[in-house]
Amino acid sequence: MTSFDFFEYRDNELFCEDVKIKDIVKDAGSPAYIYSKNLILKNYREIRDAFADVSPLICFSVKANSNLSVIKALADAGSGFDVVSGGELYRVLKVGVSPDKIVFAGVGKTSEEIKYALENDIFMFNVESPAELANIDRIAGSLDKRGRIALRINPDIDAKTHDKTTTGKKENKFGIDFESASQLIKNIDDYNNIDLKGIHVHLGSPIYSTGPYVQGLEKVYKFVQETLDEKGKEGIEYVNIGGGYCMSYTGEEVKRPRDYAADIVPLIKILGCKVVMEPGRFIIANAGILVTNTTYIKIATWGKKFVICDAAMNDLARPSLYDAVHRAWPVNTDVPMPKVEHPGGEKGDDRLELVDIVGPVCESSDVLAEKRWFPDVKEGDLIAFFSAGAYGFTMSSSYNTRPRTCEILVDGDSFSTIRRRETYEDLITGEKEFLSA
Repeated sequence: MTSFDFFEYRDNELFCEDVKIKDIVKDAGSPAYIYSKNLILKNYREIRDAFADVSPLICFSVKANSNLSVIKALADAGSGFDVVSGGELYRVLKVGVSPDKIVFAGVGKTSEEIKYALENDIFMFNVESPAELANIDRIAGSLDKRGRIALRINPDIDAKTHDKTTTGKKENKFGIDFESASQLIKNIDDYNNIDLKGIHVHLGSPIYSTGPYVQGLEKVYKFVQETLDEKGKEGIEYVNIGGGYCMSYTGEEVKRPRDYAADIVPLIKILGCKVVMEPGRFIIANAGILVTNTTYIKIATWGKKFVICDAAMNDLARPSLYDAVHRAWPVNTDVPMPKVEHPGGEKGDDRLELVDIVGPVCESSDVLAEKRWFPDVKEGDLIAFFSAGAYGFTMSSSYNTRPRTCEILVDGDSFSTIRRRETYEDLITGEKEFLSA
């Protein structure tokens, strides 16, 4: 079963599971993020089962989608969580997730965040610099706690992903080079309140081939063999292989978790460590859409057609931030969506016309879909942007003082609001008390 069995057209109408999208928007308004609960869980189980031979602790990457109801659904299915801020940690703990299923990543953990994590006895920190390690040691000592850590290695590998989402090259801010990590391990006994538990390596996202993972793990294996001969390999109990597993934004066939597992699992077995994984995009991206209403149609005198909608770059930042492509199609149409969609590609159907789908924000970069062959739409027609469940709402903002949209979760033939739409009053709540008379 594919993502388009959960988001599919029936009699020219788009459904999420067994609910008409237009019925959701009629109730919740536009724009709206809509998620399929059962596709989220299916994707989680697929990656869990693909790596079952090494019994991984799968820690969903909260930065991809931090809604409390999404976190709870995954927690109930057995997932752990990867957090990168005190706020994300707060969300996960609020849902009742066991601290021993939480890993904390990020290059700039503040002292307050480290203290908060230690007080809640989280499973492990992914440490990204010698200065951070020293700070965790100091704070743990002041609390009479032990800080469990994995050293995040920067293996200097080009994962062939977008420049702004690659994390494993030497010029990136993430991780510790092998030489520095080796020195830290040799001197680990100097840190009186630290337990070195593992090695962490994450190369970026999305990664469309297994090669970078294989390269990374081969380098880690060599490093462990050479560095820990003196210390004894029993010191490295875990290897955290990060995330970055791809999914298809355009409809093209891409690798599935079983394909990654076929090349990665044998290397994990050679390492002989327990495994932690941090998938986010693969689990949630195709399980969500952003639905928007067509506000105006604008045709320039020289022929270009703009479809102006009520969603904008503040709702879905990826196209303006990464030049990302999301498939877009009317919610109600008798024109079938092409199996694969590329901007400016072949027309394919005489009923299509070339358009830019844009939002109302006062920026030229507020273009959600550029040079798309698209069915004729009129004011008031709904448009769906697919594969928007990851880094959609979590990266949204109130730029131009635009209220952030609502989030809806569909489960079978029912749906519920899991985040209400912001109001104008919400937008000034933190300011109005300071307004001078």
